[in-house]
Amino acid sequence: MKISDIKLYKVKPRWIFIKLSTDEGIEGWGEMISGTKTETVVSGAYEMGKKILGRNPFEIERIWQELHRSFFRGGPINGTIISGLEMALWDIKGKAFGVPIYEFLGGAVRDKIRVYSWIGGDRPSDVAEEAKKRFKLGFTAIKMNATSELHYIDSYQKINSVIDRVQSIREVVGDDLEIGIDFHGRVHRPMAKVLGKALEAYHPMFLEEVVLPENWESFKDISQRISIPLATGERLYTRWQFKELFNQGAIDIVQPDVAMCGGILEARKIAAMAEAYDMAAAPHAPYGPIALAATLQLDACTPNVFIQEQSLGIHYNQGFDLLDFVKNKDIFEYKNSYVQLPKGPGLGIDMDEDKIKEVAQEGLVWANPAWKNYDGTIAEW
Repeated sequence: MKISDIKLYKVKPRWIFIKLSTDEGIEGWGEMISGTKTETVVSGAYEMGKKILGRNPFEIERIWQELHRSFFRGGPINGTIISGLEMALWDIKGKAFGVPIYEFLGGAVRDKIRVYSWIGGDRPSDVAEEAKKRFKLGFTAIKMNATSELHYIDSYQKINSVIDRVQSIREVVGDDLEIGIDFHGRVHRPMAKVLGKALEAYHPMFLEEVVLPENWESFKDISQRISIPLATGERLYTRWQFKELFNQGAIDIVQPDVAMCGGILEARKIAAMAEAYDMAAAPHAPYGPIALAATLQLDACTPNVFIQEQSLGIHYNQGFDLLDFVKNKDIFEYKNSYVQLPKGPGLGIDMDEDKIKEVAQEGLVWANPAWKNYDGTIAEW
């Protein structure tokens, strides 16, 4: 079997799908991250994809090593391109052998996968009502952004507004609903210490990206001040970037993204390294259906995954959602905050390519929001 063709689709609201074809008619799907450099990713994917035309799609590790080990390694552009290609290769291999991808990676270690639901939006609001709705739908855990813009040193009023929102959730559902709180790298170290300490009384499930990952040295300081588990990893690629976290020992939960870190097998290696350090994993997956399907394959065979992000109904999905491009919609059917292990071959997802082509004709113009502080300085989104 040989890889014979590569095709990319830019699809609203913010997804890049890639399809690899083979000379034996088996096709594999992958997904790449869009954002401020969508066209760069697409062009790079075609450029890198040409290198694997005519290759044996089963040689996934060999191809991965060749694509990754160029002179300039890593980076988010290369990271997401390699990740999307790798997903598609695994999809082909699984379909060729008639088994889910996790069967190649040691087999299932669990019976089902726990998931959480997003509430509140980019600038969190109406969180109590949304949390109540998710609780009635059977979810046992949710995640919300902590705050909007925060300057290096900011007012305690903004801290109080965060506390008020979290307290409002506890007032309607008590401790029966676990809450992950995402700082999203918006909070600088001085305010992260204040906010983290203030949130302790509300028993969050974890605090995510309390500072930007490049400020990793602050993780230790913050972890020594609060008892809440700390999570990070969505912006990191390959196991080499995670080494600092493992050596430091301040992070409790790693969050590799299969559409960024290097793909399914690379995320599995990262999670295995975390397991050796007695750390949990909660993979990042707020994107499209292919990335989520790939992440469920990882979850199925990874014992230290305790919960999974999922993007059905997330605030970014304006106009289109995951199920719009999937024929076997039951793959993302959540019951009592769990989803079943995927059973189909490969990624286990049956993509509606006709619908993908139709929507791709509309074009994709997506950029991450650009925020500013009250004084006009750039704020982290």
